[in-house]
Amino acid sequence: MPEADGERRGYVANARSAKPLNLLFVGDSTMAGVGAEHQETALGALTAREVSAILSRPVHWQLIAKSGLKTSQMEALTEGEDLLDADVLITALGVNDVLAQTKRRKFVESYAKLIAALLPTDRSRLAIISGLPPLHITPAIPQPLRWFFGMCAQDLDRALRRWSLSSPGVSYLSLQWAADRTRLAADRFHPGKGLYLEWAHRIAAKIVQDLSAVRIL
Repeated sequence: MPEADGERRGYVANARSAKPLNLLFVGDSTMAGVGAEHQETALGALTAREVSAILSRPVHWQLIAKSGLKTSQMEALTEGEDLLDADVLITALGVNDVLAQTKRRKFVESYAKLIAALLPTDRSRLAIISGLPPLHITPAIPQPLRWFFGMCAQDLDRALRRWSLSSPGVSYLSLQWAADRTRLAADRFHPGKGLYLEWAHRIAAKIVQDLSAVRIL
């Protein structure tokens, strides 16, 4: 399925506050909106609107994503881009690492390198990283590969979560709640409209929770 059409950056106005919050979304096909009809119904725009509504604050957002990329390839994708000076980085990566059989250590090292490159430590910033999706329920992958890739995804997911717990400013968000094959897109692999909406809701709630802890103004 194609990546969602539409602009990959935007501004959500909110008259109650003059200072905008900057959200940078980076990832693979799910972040690119495969399975959604338009970027307005994909993860970036949905999350930006909800965060703005909850905080009564304007939001600038930008999306850098491409289908098929491993975590180690994402930094190169961002190079040369006019990147938003992000207050919060939101990532969705790892499925292509499972398919390419990236080793656990290499995966975590690549993730840490990407976060460090995109969020310099000159001021307080946040990273919200989504875990690996439940590949063990994905109908598009035939058995026994579905079981095998599901086990590999769980292994990388555990490693990513462990790393996040020891990384200041990094918050892990599990995707195991999305283990419902009836809510997948037509390709029976990517999220459908309802899953993107729920995912955006959970990311927005995590952003608001973490912002209150670090007091990013």
